[in-house]
Amino acid sequence: TSPSIHVWDAMTKQTLSVLRCFHAGGVCSVSFSATGRLLLSVGLDPEHTVTIWKWQEGAKVASRVGHTQRIFVAEFRPDSDTHFVSVGIKHVRFWTLAGRALLSKKGVLSSIEDARMQTMLSVAFGANNLTFTGTISGDVCVWKEHILVRIVAKAHTGPVFTMYTTLRDGLIVTGGKERPSKEGGALKLWDQELKRCRAFRLETGQIIDCVRSVCRGKGKILVGTRNAEIIEVGEKNAACNILVNGHMDGPIWGLGTHPSRDVFLSAAEDGTVRLWDIPEKKMLNKVNLGHPAHTISYSPEGDMVAIGMKNGEFIILLVASLKIWGKKRDRRSPIQDIRFSPNSRYLAVGSTECAVDFYDLMLGPQLNRINCCRDIPSFVMQMDFSADSSYIQISTGAYKRLVYEVPFGRQITEQIQIDRITWATWTSVLGDEVVGIWSRNADKVDVTCACVSHSGLNIVTGDDFGMVKLFDFPSPEKFVSIVLYYFYSSNDFLSLHCCMKVAYF
Repeated sequence: TSPSIHVWDAMTKQTLSVLRCFHAGGVCSVSFSATGRLLLSVGLDPEHTVTIWKWQEGAKVASRVGHTQRIFVAEFRPDSDTHFVSVGIKHVRFWTLAGRALLSKKGVLSSIEDARMQTMLSVAFGANNLTFTGTISGDVCVWKEHILVRIVAKAHTGPVFTMYTTLRDGLIVTGGKERPSKEGGALKLWDQELKRCRAFRLETGQIIDCVRSVCRGKGKILVGTRNAEIIEVGEKNAACNILVNGHMDGPIWGLGTHPSRDVFLSAAEDGTVRLWDIPEKKMLNKVNLGHPAHTISYSPEGDMVAIGMKNGEFIILLVASLKIWGKKRDRRSPIQDIRFSPNSRYLAVGSTECAVDFYDLMLGPQLNRINCCRDIPSFVMQMDFSADSSYIQISTGAYKRLVYEVPFGRQITEQIQIDRITWATWTSVLGDEVVGIWSRNADKVDVTCACVSHSGLNIVTGDDFGMVKLFDFPSPEKFVSIVLYYFYSSNDFLSLHCCMKVAYF
């Protein structure tokens, strides 16, 4: 509703300017002019407004309706402060800044045989006022001023998502969708005539068929991939160095820290589980499970890890190799939480089918269900075992906290008996012990996750407002003062409880 543009100093990481703009719905493209004095932005508003800023002063120079159809990219020519090009759904426009006015010309197809206006995804520039645009069909169009003069057919077999020009030598990098082959893959380097190219295979240990962003300098090419990786590629030897890894599709639902080592595992909607080194801040290993993963938990010894899946299956991996030790599917709906008992004998699996299933790990990897908790009034949110592995507490979507006997699944209702139980962990947002984590005006859905520290002295919570709060534990009094705030950039905590473990490693 209130988009803004932030300009940063790349070396000091300080904010240099914040532009409060009128691009209702968001900002889809920004580009600096050749001198860096001006900034071009394009909005996601219905008119796809194009705006030029003097960003250091925070002043708007000019603004105009961009196009009736979506604009994907708008870029200044790298040698100009007044000329830029925008491309989008079945259009390309050539713009000129004249004082405080923005003038534009449509791309003209001229008389090239079979030429048709395609959806344009990317733009780059050459000498002598040449412009190159990458299309959704894999072609590259060559424009002289605003006239189409040539089409390089099937530069990529799929969409040309990104292009980059270095005017010093005129070479052009393109990235798109293309299956890797012996000749190369989705990354290509062209001469300034777009007549000769060199294709690169991105050797990363997995198939990379889609490049979404490229940048070139000092004999290296930076590549951003569909798989959420940033790869540095040497132009001469084609050597690949992975700089950044990440999950690629959907939210990260599960996060679990190792009980004794500085590593943690993440599980996400993209169907992968990834092992990360905390001090080094890098990925160590990953495994593709084939289905979206929802929750993850280490065994007390840290030698096994259990992952609950969106399709109702759960999988146990050996931590040393990330090889599957066993898997089972007794439910057909998402697994919400999964827990090893402190004595490592039982595994509790809670799902949206209003049930918690128990498995005896001593019986081996066939994972036969030995019992379950019934009569749960809603889906399972969080679970915690008692220190002696004899009981489990369950927080439900109906905001009821229930206690059951393990592994028989009998509900314990006597409050005196419940009060005598010592819990091995505490991730519940419900109960007399955590009344104080709820603010005066909080709704039931506001506080989504919690975790008590290993010492048992503090509890940390995450809420729908994107805040992490630290309290004393237990916190039995209403509206207690908060010890510490951390502010997150997101307003949504997707991991129900596991994200708290990292803070307390």
